[in-house]
Amino acid sequence: MKIVGIVCEYNPFHMGHQKQFEAVRRIYGPDSAIVCAMSGNFVQRGAPAVLDKSLRAEAAVRCGANLVVELPVTVCLSSAEGFAAGGVKILSRLCDALCFGAETADRDALLALAEGLLRPDFSQCLREKLEAGCSFPAARQAALEEQGLPGEILSLPNNILAVEYCKAILSQNAKMEILPIHRPGSYHAREADRENPSATAVRERMTAGQPWQAYVPEEARTLLSGAPLHTLEAGERAVLARLRTMTDEDYAALPYGSEGLWRKLMHAARSQAGLEQVLQAVKSKRYTRSRLDRMVMCAFLGIGQEDLNRTPPYARILTFDGQGQQLLNRVKEAGYFRNAGQRIPGPWWELEQRAEDLYGLFSLGEVPPAGGEARRRVRRIPGRLDEEAGI
Repeated sequence: MKIVGIVCEYNPFHMGHQKQFEAVRRIYGPDSAIVCAMSGNFVQRGAPAVLDKSLRAEAAVRCGANLVVELPVTVCLSSAEGFAAGGVKILSRLCDALCFGAETADRDALLALAEGLLRPDFSQCLREKLEAGCSFPAARQAALEEQGLPGEILSLPNNILAVEYCKAILSQNAKMEILPIHRPGSYHAREADRENPSATAVRERMTAGQPWQAYVPEEARTLLSGAPLHTLEAGERAVLARLRTMTDEDYAALPYGSEGLWRKLMHAARSQAGLEQVLQAVKSKRYTRSRLDRMVMCAFLGIGQEDLNRTPPYARILTFDGQGQQLLNRVKEAGYFRNAGQRIPGPWWELEQRAEDLYGLFSLGEVPPAGGEARRRVRRIPGRLDEEAGI
């Protein structure tokens, strides 16, 4: 039996995600187990997830996953490199293969680019391109092309993460096979495609009150229908309140604030009216918008560079079925996977609680009371093994 890992966000879970599950079992066999390391209530683009993490995890299991564990918030708000590395570090404890979507599902090409990024001379070449005024994506592509590698592959979003997954597996010496799956359609498409929808399009339909159910597997529709929705816009004033009351020292401690970027953000937050105006005032050719968005979300959650550098001491279990429970029982390092809601005194628990409490401020409806993380519980969802056992 293959145990296949997927690093994901499921923001929200849609038809394309279920097609990935089907591809895994078509390639590795119907008895393959799928383990998902999923972003919690904040996602890698620096925004709140549209739906609560427990709902998104349950949707995944109802649609074919066997176990969903949570990516720590500091991993979720990392760059593509940190996001991929954090996911691989968690999944390599359980899985012997990693599956991911990519616009270029060429295993050899992706691995070659990953090896290029790990070459000792790559960093110097990249630095030279950055000092010449290139944005990070353009500098990375140019540096790879100087090594004779197809750097243009990294102009597409899923390819970027795919290469980072390969790089993480190589650098961590993880014993995992690589299974890239072609990801058709556009990652950022605003129009929903029935066969290959983008999460962006489905999200926008949800928050605009437009029909979205046709783009989500039937097993998840009832679960997600009527669930509280969350958007960055709903919590804008809360974010601005934090930005306007931060000290110079708070700004200086932020992640992604090198080369004086934290000063630009600080001055913009103290002079501009809205969040979009703040970000537009800081934006430049050199820095990607996603970097700025993650920087702002870290500021709001009170996450400094030291927090981002710290290795999370455990991973939370969100949801599983019978097969997922068997996988957890086989893990030698039993103490690493902890139940959602389990109180573990210390700074990491405090960070988890803070992130949960602040997530509620992005709700489009009624704001939930604080303390939700301590009340969260792991749910076992009936799966294939349960049905065979007559449970």
